[in-house]
Amino acid sequence: MLTLDLSEFTIELKDGSIKNVGPTNKRASAKLFDVEEAEARAFGDKRVKLVFGDDEGNEVQVALFPEEAREIREGIEALEADSPVFE
Repeated sequence: MLTLDLSEFTIELKDGSIKNVGPTNKRASAKLFDVEEAEARAFGDKRVKLVFGDDEGNEVQVALFPEEAREIREGIEALEADSPVFE
């Protein structure tokens, strides 16, 4: 299940085109639940791409610099050591 939260988001549809309407203060967050597939792969020369997908065909991709990817790895390792999630 994919949820999108769009804030201050207004667009104009005209003749098949999408156009921004209003100020550029838009924000969004995406959440993907019930992930069925997860993958890490190289993205260009300097980033790591994490790709998550569910059984409904929804997908979220996140590109991280190596330092950020290492922080994620360290956080997961800490959870494995101390959290009942991994029991």
